[in-house]
Amino acid sequence: MNEIKSVRYSYLSQQFADCDDLWSELKNFVKSGDFTLGKELHKFENSFAQLIGTKYAIGVNSGTDAIKLSLKSIGVKPGDEVITAANTFVATVGAINEVGAIPIFIDCNETFCMDVNQIEQKINSKTKAIVPVHFSGYMTNMPKLLELASKYQIPVVEDACQAILASIDNKNAGTWGVTGAFSLHPLKNINVWSDGGVIVTNDEKIYETLKLLRNHGLINRDEVEILGYNSRLDTFQAVVGNWLLPKAKEISNKRIENAHYLDSLLSTIPEIKIPERRINERVVFHLYMFRARYRDELLNYLLSKNIEAKVHYPVPMYRQKAVNYLNHKKEDFPNAENDAQNLLSLPCDQHLTKDELDYMVKNINDFYKLRRTE
Repeated sequence: MNEIKSVRYSYLSQQFADCDDLWSELKNFVKSGDFTLGKELHKFENSFAQLIGTKYAIGVNSGTDAIKLSLKSIGVKPGDEVITAANTFVATVGAINEVGAIPIFIDCNETFCMDVNQIEQKINSKTKAIVPVHFSGYMTNMPKLLELASKYQIPVVEDACQAILASIDNKNAGTWGVTGAFSLHPLKNINVWSDGGVIVTNDEKIYETLKLLRNHGLINRDEVEILGYNSRLDTFQAVVGNWLLPKAKEISNKRIENAHYLDSLLSTIPEIKIPERRINERVVFHLYMFRARYRDELLNYLLSKNIEAKVHYPVPMYRQKAVNYLNHKKEDFPNAENDAQNLLSLPCDQHLTKDELDYMVKNINDFYKLRRTE
C-alpha cells in the first residue's frame, strides 16, 4: 500500500483537472453569444434523453425545480397532498411546498427508499401525486409503486436526483413515472459548475408544458401563454454537461466497482451492516452508506484520521423546524429514525484509488478492534 494519510470527500478538483479541451469549447461558446436556450442546451437535452431512455429532456436550473415544475405540469395545486419519503433531503419537500402542496411522509425500508407497502394507507381524496425518492442511488420499488398508482390513478414524479443510470430490471430511474427529475449539482454523479437540473418525460403534452413553465410561460418573445418561472438551465452549464455526459456510464461503473470492493471488505466486520444488494437492481452509489454500531464514535475516529466520512442525514426532514406544522414525532417513522442514528457515508467516487479505499477500511477495522478491548 502506498502511504495514504487522508481521503477527501469532494472529487471536483480531480474531475475537472484535465479539461483544456473544455476550456477551448467554452471560449468558443462565449464568442457565440448564444447564452439563453442555446444550441448547446438543445444538444445536451437530446443527449440526456438518449442516455436515460426517454423521448424528451428539459434543462432547468436545479433538481429542486425539476421536481417543482413536474408537479406544476401535472396540475398539483395549493392544499393538495403529495406522498414522498420521510428521509429525503429538504429539496424534495421544498419543491412540494413551493407549489403549495402538503408533503405526506412514508417511512423507509432496508434500501433507504420509501416502503411502498405503507403508501396505500396514506392515500385519500387530496392525494394528487407520489414522489418516490431514489435515495443514495438505490431505487424505490417502482413496479409495485406503479401498480398502486394505477389503481388510484395518481401520477408519479420520480425524484431521481441521486440516481442517474440506476435501474430496476434494466429500466432506468426517471423512466417509470410521468416525469423524472435529475440534479446536476456539483456533487452529483453527473455534474456541472453550478446548480442545474433536468426533467425527462415521454409525454409530449407534459413536455410542451414544461418548456413553457421553465421560461416565464413564453410562447415567443411577446406572447405569454401561462405564468411560469425563470428556470432555464444556463447554456454555459450545458457546454460543461456536453463535455462530461459521454463519460456517464464509465463514471457510474467505476463507482459501482468501488462500492462492491468496499462491500467485500466491510461485510467481514460484525459491527457493520451492509444494505441488501438486489440482483435485479443497478445501484449507482451517489452515496455509499452502511449501518454502523457506535456510528458517532466511528465518525469522529475517521475524521481524526483525515477521512471525510459524513452522515446523511443526522436530523431527518420530518423533525426539522421548517415542518413543525406537520406535528410529526420520532415514533412516526421508526426506520428513518434508526437510520438517522446509525448510517454512515464514505467517499466512493470514481477517482478514489484502491489504496484510499484500503485506508478507509483499515481505519474502520482499527476503530472496532480498539472498541472491543474497552
